[in-house]
Amino acid sequence: MSDVRVIIQRDSERDERVVATGTTAAELFAGERTIVAARVAGELKDLSYEVRDGETVEPVEISSEDGLNILRHSTAHVMAQAVQELFPEAKLGIGPPVRDGFYYDFDVARPFTPEDLKAVEKKMQEIQKRGQRFSRRVVTDEAAREELADEPYKLELVGIKGSASTDDGANVEVGGGELTIYDNLDAKTGELCWKDLCRGPHLPTTRNIPAFKLMRNAAAYWRGSEKNPMLQRIYGTAWPSKEELKAHLDFLAEAEKRDHRKLGNELDLFSVPDEIGSGLAVFHPRGGIIRRTMEDYSRRRHEEEGYEFVYSPHATKGALFEKSGHLDWYAEGMYPPMQLDGGTDYYLKPMNCPMHNLIFDARGRSYRELPLRLFEFGTVYRYEKSGVVHGLTRARGFTQDDAHIYCTREQMAEELDRTLTFVLNLLRDYGLTDFYLELSTKDPEKFVGSDEVWEEATAVLQQVAEKQGLPLTPDPGGAAFYGPKISVQCRDAIGRTWQMSTVQLDFNLPERFNLEYTAPDGSRQRPVMIHRALFGSIERFFAVLLEHYAGAMPPWLAPVQAVGIPIGDGHVEYLQEFAAAAKKQGLRVEVDASSDRMQKKIRNHQKLKVPFMIIVGDEDMAAGTVSFRYRDGSQENGIPKDEALAKLAKVVADRVQV
Repeated sequence: MSDVRVIIQRDSERDERVVATGTTAAELFAGERTIVAARVAGELKDLSYEVRDGETVEPVEISSEDGLNILRHSTAHVMAQAVQELFPEAKLGIGPPVRDGFYYDFDVARPFTPEDLKAVEKKMQEIQKRGQRFSRRVVTDEAAREELADEPYKLELVGIKGSASTDDGANVEVGGGELTIYDNLDAKTGELCWKDLCRGPHLPTTRNIPAFKLMRNAAAYWRGSEKNPMLQRIYGTAWPSKEELKAHLDFLAEAEKRDHRKLGNELDLFSVPDEIGSGLAVFHPRGGIIRRTMEDYSRRRHEEEGYEFVYSPHATKGALFEKSGHLDWYAEGMYPPMQLDGGTDYYLKPMNCPMHNLIFDARGRSYRELPLRLFEFGTVYRYEKSGVVHGLTRARGFTQDDAHIYCTREQMAEELDRTLTFVLNLLRDYGLTDFYLELSTKDPEKFVGSDEVWEEATAVLQQVAEKQGLPLTPDPGGAAFYGPKISVQCRDAIGRTWQMSTVQLDFNLPERFNLEYTAPDGSRQRPVMIHRALFGSIERFFAVLLEHYAGAMPPWLAPVQAVGIPIGDGHVEYLQEFAAAAKKQGLRVEVDASSDRMQKKIRNHQKLKVPFMIIVGDEDMAAGTVSFRYRDGSQENGIPKDEALAKLAKVVADRVQV
């Protein structure tokens, strides 16, 4: 038997090895139990892959991104096998790995119940213990159709081999140029236990799945299209160890406590009434106070920064969006047109930028007016699919804190630097501090403008981003066709990442709208346009802050900053005088004069996460003092009224958390 030479690559280390023909990747990495696959010439392979002469082979650790995907996709197969063993009539859809887990879609007669999920998980544990082998084989289209004749959704996938989309998960099954089926084989006899159409790779056996749990089920359209049948989707999660699974479940439990939809209801902040429609929220008085305070502070800071305030209508003729290009590339995200004025199409606006361009173009502009910074809290409407609408973070109607800056080419670098600094400082004012930046650069297949302009703009953005001293992550090819952008990513109190602000250069709209200004030499020049959404939307930022603070908003944002708790009825008037004095200073102080006992009042306002409670009894009235009770239950007694007011006012003015 002849030998073959292979190179084992581990990061920057390369180790040449001579092995016998037929040696598998598993044998190359024998004894390394955390390795679950191999990468050969950029392609992921099962550990059963036989290495060839001259190949470079990289080990894939289970804890790596690819390793986790393989683990989770293998677990999805085990789940599908369990479902079909328990529900033989179930037809298979798609089962890809997703962030932190996996799912599989099934066509079944009725939705799965919580009891069904428990039974499926128990069956999965049985399959995991059996140690079934995942075995790959290549099949022809004809053979695949014959083997999968009773799986209609799989037959549809056979027909799109090699052109499957990553968006609907089909690429995990038929994304390659050839069709493959993975068999689950009995560990002892080698008999076929179950099979699925799949690209792979997979773990060697089901025993290699360390820890998993089923999470929930939901309805989902086949391949994400509302035109297709509704299937039942089961979500699960899988991790390299039981400890990591527990940590993830603990994290999810904490995230659930912070869910802005839950807090919005508990704290009486907002709702999404069915009578209005999915993704269209109304803010209640308490939520309205938070929102107004957020907006008022933002307005003041924008005014200080030299922005000019504009307003635009919620609807416009379709011709405006034809001119801007939105009807060419964004029509599916827009609400259908309304035919008015003898058949003219009117649309609810999905963007504010075309209208801001009309404001710029309403009269002649001079270089002396630039940079011109236009700012609007502009409400927009986007027709998001019902399956992706999520509270305030993914809505159909929302208000953007939208700015568009028009400047000269020479002003571009300074203006970008100033804009990004302003963005980060304003986010910090709301209590967010853990940032990194992402630089999205040109997609060589899809862009407008010259290479030279793109290179200059990208270099400027890179310099501006690096100047902030924050981690910078490249996003090659991730820019929109009209210009590169910087995205501000923020981690919240429990480490989740949220995309916050974007600073986007645009080479397209100034051309489409023929925007010009008069240069010092009298010539007509095209301005540089910068899109800037700082919060993204008021609603989304509201939700992010609510989850970041777990509903316990800092006093300056809290709907009620302090509540007076009288020990007895005789103390109510004293507290009402204190509250009146506080309100004269612009503070939001209420008095609980209800008939509830003092301890119940305290519990009620703790649930509402009021920052301070002002407690008063006979001794306080006699001494002209109050007692301060904090959120953590600690208490400070005997504070003179004026001092208490000053203390409260300072905490609010300093925008600190308590």
